[in-house]
Amino acid sequence: MGKISAGRNVFVYPMPVTLLGTLVDKKPNFMTLGWVTRVNANPPTIGCGVGRHHHSVRGIEENKTFSINFPSVKMVEKTDYCGIFSGKDTDKASLFDVNYGELKTAPMISECPLSLECRLEVTVENPTNNFYIGEIIASYTEQKYLSNGKLDIKKINPLLLSMPDNHYWTVGECVGDAWSAGKNLNIK
Repeated sequence: MGKISAGRNVFVYPMPVTLLGTLVDKKPNFMTLGWVTRVNANPPTIGCGVGRHHHSVRGIEENKTFSINFPSVKMVEKTDYCGIFSGKDTDKASLFDVNYGELKTAPMISECPLSLECRLEVTVENPTNNFYIGEIIASYTEQKYLSNGKLDIKKINPLLLSMPDNHYWTVGECVGDAWSAGKNLNIK
């Protein structure tokens, strides 16, 4: 059986499902966002792709700040809602307990197991989306989401997204330790 084409518009999945937080006209707004990735180690930066038609774009560009909030599986309905309706017409922030950190202009969601507060560093304009790169100024979690002082993916129980089939998923089982599982191969 040989390889077949999967087409050009493919997605590497699973992608984390997040809620992007912005202030638009001084009001908190949240939108569901799947195109998120770490970009640099030091300083720590994160990038996100956002369609230019989204209401949240104004908030990022006006304030030069944003938050990335990682909802748990328990938040699937509220998270999906934030991806269906626009903040132009809907007060999505009313779904959550909103809080602010150091930057004061990057609204975060208290119910999310992890929130990242970011200062915009770079905007890359693509044909339909902007790719925003922000320095992570602070992160917020609770002790119950840690194991041995580190974030525990099973305790966080994040939502994952697969596209183009548009399904939400959960995290599976750990299958090995990074930078360790392949040590025994020792190929010369």
